[in-house]
Amino acid sequence: MVPLPSVFISHGSPIHALEAGAAGMAWAALGKRLGKPKAILIASAHWETNLPMVTGADHPQTIHDFTGFPEPLYKLRYLAPGAPQVASKVQKLLKEAGMTAAIDGCRGLDHGAWAPLLYMYPDADVPVVQISLQPGLGTRHHVRLGRALRRIEEDNVLVIGSGHMTHNLRDWMRGQGAPQQYAQEFSDWVRDRIEAHDLETLADYRSRSPHGARAHPTDEHFLPLFFALGAARDDYKPERIFSSIDSGVLSMDAYVFN
Repeated sequence: MVPLPSVFISHGSPIHALEAGAAGMAWAALGKRLGKPKAILIASAHWETNLPMVTGADHPQTIHDFTGFPEPLYKLRYLAPGAPQVASKVQKLLKEAGMTAAIDGCRGLDHGAWAPLLYMYPDADVPVVQISLQPGLGTRHHVRLGRALRRIEEDNVLVIGSGHMTHNLRDWMRGQGAPQQYAQEFSDWVRDRIEAHDLETLADYRSRSPHGARAHPTDEHFLPLFFALGAARDDYKPERIFSSIDSGVLSMDAYVFN
């Protein structure tokens, strides 16, 4: 069996779970294209821990980790089963790579995980395991994290990083969604680095890219990209399956690394 690709998705704001528009259409098309994997391992920008953690619940709950949105959003549920055996395999692979990891048997799925999966696998019939991020350990740590888990794809487990290509909410609030050229310029720079397989320069994006610190005042929404790139094969062929700028400053790029 040919291993599955790894995927990076910009998951948008929580409201995308209700009204994802063109991004939702792209996510749905991707799910149909990939077919149903045995399970999904997804890293979301909305779960941060000091050391890697994975969800081990049989039936992970839907976490509504946001406030101030329309009431129908809080009624949404994504009740995909968990995959404790996959969680154990993830822990084992990370241990073999010299990384300490633990299983959280209580935590559910946050919106960074379930919002795009609502469109990719709307029947919630593919088991899901979520893995946490460690923003304090930097970009290269997340490349190593993904690389340690490459073999999971051989078990027909789809690896997804769910974050954002740009994520400056202060600019969004201050400018009320006015278009900002820096978001597109940063997105284009990242695409060039991905296509060149230049992860070293990409890992130093804050100092070596145009507008890196403005595109990401904090790292957490960019780290899922490094996780997905680490999980990709060395000879990956990048495919940008969606690209747009939401609300003027939030790049919604999504990639498949075949």
